[in-house]
Amino acid sequence: MKSNVQQLNDFSTQVRRDILRMVHAVNSGHPGGSLGCTEFLTALYQEIMHRNEGFDMDGKNEDLFFLSNGHISPVFYSVLARSGYFPVSELSTFRKLNSRLQGHPTTHEGLPGVRMASGSLGQGLSVAIGAAQAKKLNNDSHLIYSLHGDGELQEGQNWEAIMYASAKKIDNLIATIDYNGQQIDGSTDDVLTLGNLKAKFEAFDWEVLEVKDGNSIEAILDGMAQAKAKTGKEKPVCVLLHTIMGHGVDFMMHTHAWHGKAPNDEQLAKGLEQNPETLGDY
Repeated sequence: MKSNVQQLNDFSTQVRRDILRMVHAVNSGHPGGSLGCTEFLTALYQEIMHRNEGFDMDGKNEDLFFLSNGHISPVFYSVLARSGYFPVSELSTFRKLNSRLQGHPTTHEGLPGVRMASGSLGQGLSVAIGAAQAKKLNNDSHLIYSLHGDGELQEGQNWEAIMYASAKKIDNLIATIDYNGQQIDGSTDDVLTLGNLKAKFEAFDWEVLEVKDGNSIEAILDGMAQAKAKTGKEKPVCVLLHTIMGHGVDFMMHTHAWHGKAPNDEQLAKGLEQNPETLGDY
């Protein structure tokens, strides 16, 4: 396990480099949340999910992932590319005219790995639940994974979906919350406090687990294994993933300031220095 964890950490380091370079190149994008979710998406695609060779929108006989907080597209695109969905070189087209890698993921260009357009927050859980029900109707025992921002839970549609999922016993779903306490206008406590999220999900009859260090590969692997063990028991599963916005770049950490701000040349160099190349830049 130790050597595999090191490989996953090396992968994460390279993804952080991709994020910084992509956002810097076009002076646009969302590095903060992307950096905070790097270890999670790395572990998910490289270790946790069962994925088929190739990609099709039916997604039969494999686990599926839905990104709801679509503004963290830089980390999503990097992990997809480095997991073999499309050429790593295409990362250089991020947010450019006619690129398949738009600021928020879209489906109309047919980018492999992207199963839903996500830019309007609050909608991803509804889509994930629909996919989970489709799995059941098709007698497909594989799981649905989804990722949501904590500030995104201020959108009311989430709570309709949360109520629906437990009422309909959607027990092949693991919904992970990026619990970093930050959103575009400040801390979630200052904008609209979320209260006790664990107690709220439990009140809606979900199984809830917490990963206290959501930027630790080992903690993520352990927590998601526990989550998977709770599936199939007539309750949906929620993982509260405690992350640090801007993780891995010291001047971006613990603040909402880098939610949607690109680094300048000097800041890019500093960020890259803190994350030495491991797999080769695009």
